[in-house]
Amino acid sequence: MIFKQLFDKETWTYTYLIADPISKEAVFIDPVNTHIESYIALLTEHGLQLKYALETHVHADHITASGLLRQQLGALTAVSELCGATTADVKIQDGDIFTLGEYEQIKVIATPGHTRGSISFLWRDRVFTGDSLFVGGCGRTDFQGGDAGALYDCITQRLFTLPSETLVYPGHDYQGRWVSSIEQERTNNPRLTGKTRAEFIEIMNNLNLPRPRLIDEAVPANRYCGLDENERQDAIVIRETTRPVRQELSPQDLVAEAKQSITEVTVTAAKQLLAEGHIVLVDTREESEYAAGHIDASILLPRGVLEFKIGMVPELTDKSKAVLIYCRTGGRSALAARSMQQLGYKNVLSMAGGFEAWQKATL
Repeated sequence: MIFKQLFDKETWTYTYLIADPISKEAVFIDPVNTHIESYIALLTEHGLQLKYALETHVHADHITASGLLRQQLGALTAVSELCGATTADVKIQDGDIFTLGEYEQIKVIATPGHTRGSISFLWRDRVFTGDSLFVGGCGRTDFQGGDAGALYDCITQRLFTLPSETLVYPGHDYQGRWVSSIEQERTNNPRLTGKTRAEFIEIMNNLNLPRPRLIDEAVPANRYCGLDENERQDAIVIRETTRPVRQELSPQDLVAEAKQSITEVTVTAAKQLLAEGHIVLVDTREESEYAAGHIDASILLPRGVLEFKIGMVPELTDKSKAVLIYCRTGGRSALAARSMQQLGYKNVLSMAGGFEAWQKATL
């Protein structure tokens, strides 16, 4: 995978680049118009083709670059259908899935409250929350149809129900923080932790924040994907043919699909490979599973954080070295093996049946 977190210091805005290294298809989330040249240079550097410019909402603090990216690169602009962005190519709905290449999927989670049309994007083990959830805070709810109760509901019932290790990448941060996690925000976010819905609404209704400096300029512009009146005349709106895939693959389907592109080995073959040495053994289960029992000499690298932490594992710096992965029954290890292949590892194997099959064979 290719992933970049970019920052606009004038508006404290984070922009995210996600790309599939095989197909070279890419997406920007919340691009800022003043960085259009650097975005194009970044795409050129990696040989990428921009497929989508995605927005978490119609912004009040900066003007988006999505319309310019469409004009210059042919990317499709995508904004929630509840935002009133009349020239967007794709009017996003809850549950939509944007695809990059054959395997990468970005799922839409409706998270209204900051604005009526606010959404978050879930990709692999990370969620891009826009202004719905910040590191140690959340977006204001006093304009653009904001609703504190709706924000509390979507954070507690949708975002906080994601796996604890899911990484949280916000739309802004004003204190130099780049990333958090669902567990961190669920247990330590001062706006939300230990607060009832009524208490949260009371807090949000009494923030007394100043009016956003660029709101009168940014909101009208962003409803036209950041284009001025002259640029809007050239905008071509592509309708239903550009809608993302709405049918989500089940976990079983994803595992079955992954197994078609990886190599599985039996427990017997795995034991032989381990006896011969020269292979790295990776356990992709959770820490609690690993603590309850694991194969000797295995390295713990949970599937949910594999892409994020793999570079921190000294044994995995050599991508030509043989790697054997296992989980509980073989599903997560198949997904992890495919991810490692996409990251450039040349010899990755998944153990069929996982740790349960290992234990049965040992007994």
